[in-house]
This record gives sequence, C-alpha cells and structure tokens, in this order.
Amino acid sequence: MMEEFLSDKIKRIKPSGIRKFFEIANELDDVISLGVGEPDFDTPWHVRDEGIYSLQQGKTFYTANAGLMELRQEICQYIERKQEVHYDPKSEVVVTIGGSEAIDIALRAMLNPGDEVIYTEPCYVSYLPCIVLSDGVPVAIPLKASNQFRLTAQELEEAITPKTKVVILSFPNNPTGAVMSRKDLEAISEVIKRHNLVVISDEIYSELTYSEERHVSIVEIDGMRERTVLINGFSKAFAMTGWRMGYALAPHILMQQMIKIHQFTIMAAPTTSQYAGIDALRNCDEDVSEMRESYNQRRRYLLKEMERLGLPCFEPFGAFYIFPNISEFGMTSEEFASRLIQEERVAVVPGNAFGDCGEGFVRISYAYSLSSLKKALERLERFIVRLRQEQEDTK
Repeated sequence: MMEEFLSDKIKRIKPSGIRKFFEIANELDDVISLGVGEPDFDTPWHVRDEGIYSLQQGKTFYTANAGLMELRQEICQYIERKQEVHYDPKSEVVVTIGGSEAIDIALRAMLNPGDEVIYTEPCYVSYLPCIVLSDGVPVAIPLKASNQFRLTAQELEEAITPKTKVVILSFPNNPTGAVMSRKDLEAISEVIKRHNLVVISDEIYSELTYSEERHVSIVEIDGMRERTVLINGFSKAFAMTGWRMGYALAPHILMQQMIKIHQFTIMAAPTTSQYAGIDALRNCDEDVSEMRESYNQRRRYLLKEMERLGLPCFEPFGAFYIFPNISEFGMTSEEFASRLIQEERVAVVPGNAFGDCGEGFVRISYAYSLSSLKKALERLERFIVRLRQEQEDTK
C-alpha cells in the first residue's frame, strides 16, 4: 500500500554500511566491535556536572535558534585560539544537532538542482546522501593510499566543471585517518579561488592529530575564510557523542540562510547540551590532551600489529582509525568483514562503505581500550592465518 507513496530519491539512497555491521554485532554474543567511531571515554565529569547543574537551575527552555550567545562566544573564542581566525558570534555561527546537521543545512542553503559537489572518497558516509537530498550532483574524487589519501591540486582541478559549486573537505579523515598539511591546503586553495568555489570543511577530528605539525584549518589560508563553511563539534574531541551537538561557522550572508533551515527543522539544539558545551570549550584542554595521548598509544600499537601481521597500512596521523589493505585474500571488503564477525566475533567496517575506492580495505577504530584491541588482534591473527592457509591449500 505505502510503496507508491515513497520518494524515489529516498529509495535510491543506500542505508549506512557502518550501521549494518553494528546491528550484526548486536545480534551476536561475545563480539568485540571495532566498527563504530565513538570514544570509549566518558564525557569529562565537570562537563556532565555543568549539564546537571543547568537542569537543577530549571534551564530547560528553548534557546535562540542559533544557540546560546554564551556558547557561540565560546565557540568563536575557541576557533580564534586554535586557528587564529575571528568569527562574529552574533551572525556567523550556529549550534547544530551534531556535525551532520551542519553539513546538511550548509548544502541545502547553497545548492540548486544540478549544482555539482566535489567530495573525496573514502569518506564519511553522510556526504553522498546529503548531496543527493539537497538536489546536488555528487562528484567523487578517489584518493590513493600511495599518496596517504591526501587530495592534490591536480586531482581537484581535473574534477571541476562549469557546474561545480561546492567542495567538501574532511581532514583529519574518517575512515582513513589522513591529514592535510598547510602546504597541501595552500595548493588546493589556489584552485578553489581560481574557480570561485565554496568549501565545506568538516574538521570534527581537528583535536585528534598526532604528527608534529598542529592541525591546520583551510580557513587559515589567505582568501579562504570568506568562502568556507567550517564545521566542528563536541562528539569526538570531548567524548560527547550522545549530547548531539556540533556547530558551523560561515560568512553572515550564508549563515542567515543556514539558520533559516535550522529554525524550521530543528528549532534549537538541546539546552542542557549547550550549557555542558560551554564548560567543554572552556575547561577541557587537559582532558582532550589525555584522551589524545591514549588514542596515540593505541594507534602506534595497531600499526605495529598490522606490520607484524603483514597487512599493508599507511600511517594515519589523525582521527582514531586505521585503514589496512586486505586485498591479498581475494575477497571483497564486505566478505572479509562478514567472515571475520561470524568466525571470530570481531566487527570492523568494510572499506567500500565509504565509497567504491575503499574496496580492498577495512576500517578499524581504535576508540576502544587497549585490552579490547589486544583481544581483537588475537582473533584477527587467527582469522588471517586461516585465510592464508586456505589460499595455500587451493594452490
């Protein structure tokens, strides 16, 4: 009965490949899940306490559509402290329901039917559906492990057409952990400015970088602040996934339109979360530093284990994922992940969930305790030894 009433556009969108394996893991016993990108740390207690205190004080009413002014001021001060770029808290920032809503309203505020949006793959699973839902035309640039999954100016130049309007960047990257240096960003910025394009820069993992060079935002590059929507949030850096809060910063004329969509679809982000967010931005530097060091320890451990197991894996310097190559086993990424969870009760995400060029890879999250990672690696080793033995037996 209802089939005839469904949107053709929605029916064509595939469900998330991440959630598929998350649901399988929930149905099985004794599964070690290395699939979901969620910190295993609790939200710092002082942040939770601020949320609780706001409830005790009866601060349970709607805030301004764009968010509490005090929070917007803290966001702008945070960005100025980290990136040395100034934004006006009154007119250039909106507090959203996670970073995903910020991506959605930015695209909807800019796209007309037929406008092309360039994005890189492998990438976060929401970009392609959000472009389609906004009536844009997705144009994927497949990145290469041989170049550490970085975007080059030449690759960007070759993808641009007269219909190109927006470029989505996501560094540090999910799922690869790739980062872009200042030199990399300067090169692609020249292309973007020459073709008069707009950038959506998703920097949700900006605090989780492990190289000697600090995270560089594209808004720091000359001429890019005025043509960029900068997206960030609280989920990854502050271990606040369930609080559902992100934010976007953009020039006033664009932000007006983004807030218009936000006010009609969301109204405002949760009040309790916003008060907690104020404390996170003010007082979490030490907490973030401790979490980052723990992630880095796990990152180094997994890279050594991949080398020991003979799985090719470039060294990621951001986020909390590694992206090893499993193509030697002659099966698809989905087949590898399916057999691994069924035979050894370890959940990873097949690389093709993040785009076609992710085929031959799997994403392993290290947002889990070192003890869980060690137990999972024991099971992964058994699985790999068995696969290699199967290959020998068939020769």
